[in-house]
Amino acid sequence: MSAKVTIKEIARRAGVGTTTVSRVLNDHPYVSAEKRQRVEAAIAALDYRPSQTARHLRGSSSGLLGFLTDDVATTPYAVDIIRGAQDVARAHKMVLLVTDSGGDERVAEAAVAVFHEREVEGIIFAAMYHRPVTLPRGLSGLPTVLANCYLEDRSAPAVVPDEFDGGYHAACAAIQAGHSRIGFINLWEEDESKTPPYPAIYGRLQGYKKALADHDLPFIEELLRFTNQTPRENYRHTRELMALPEPPSAIFCGNDKVAMNCYSALAELGLRVPADVAVIGFDNIAHISEGLLPPLTTMQLPHYEMGRWAARYLMQNRGCALKPVQVALPCPLVRRGSV
Repeated sequence: MSAKVTIKEIARRAGVGTTTVSRVLNDHPYVSAEKRQRVEAAIAALDYRPSQTARHLRGSSSGLLGFLTDDVATTPYAVDIIRGAQDVARAHKMVLLVTDSGGDERVAEAAVAVFHEREVEGIIFAAMYHRPVTLPRGLSGLPTVLANCYLEDRSAPAVVPDEFDGGYHAACAAIQAGHSRIGFINLWEEDESKTPPYPAIYGRLQGYKKALADHDLPFIEELLRFTNQTPRENYRHTRELMALPEPPSAIFCGNDKVAMNCYSALAELGLRVPADVAVIGFDNIAHISEGLLPPLTTMQLPHYEMGRWAARYLMQNRGCALKPVQVALPCPLVRRGSV
């Protein structure tokens, strides 16, 4: 046997996908007789034998989980998704194989082929930010859980942040501190004709509005701004809010980077945080939220918890079909000194 023979080569010779090859090797029933015959002929012609890392083809575990992401591994705050998954994998004496595609479809598909070849027991597919995604080709043949993302048709299990919960509790924190005019610098220009493209934008706004309503406070359109997240825009929106005839006494920022620029604009106006204006962020990016003076009160995105949940769900359902459950984890308030 050539040690270089891979499942991808078998698939190419047989004229099928790597998923089909994996199913034949696992004696999966949902393969047509014609395709099974072609795969078996390719296996024989190439003299392929399962590697030691594919031991579970004979009933034992490979001890491997795959982790595929678009950009999480190089994102300081989202890398906690990997850490959460890895902690669970280690507790189960599993090894986590991590690939960051950087958004390159070819890299993602190559990783999927390797996952098939190594016979991983499940895949976690994670995104840098909360959004709908399309899975790479070939991934549908493996038990897959999505983290910080979801499929439009909700056909695969997914765990995401509860954006509504985060927006709601951010506004509640300001209200409970005595503020009734709360500005909100959200992250995108809202399109009234449809739900905005990213769940964070819509969910946090709806949570903010619900908190106001629950405390008998009106939603005031002029207190809502949408930013493209450049420092210049964040700065401008803060200045415009504070130039209103009745400026807000608190500002909820769509993320910690917006809050950082908000601090700068307030300082230039001679306003103190929180004595004159309270500020609340979102994400809990440590080098920002802990580095600001005063330290920033912010909402924590549950990256670590999402990684743990995804890995635990795979472990709890080893050998079983995964139900397409959709889970939203809370975004807790991290109290510091800005409110």
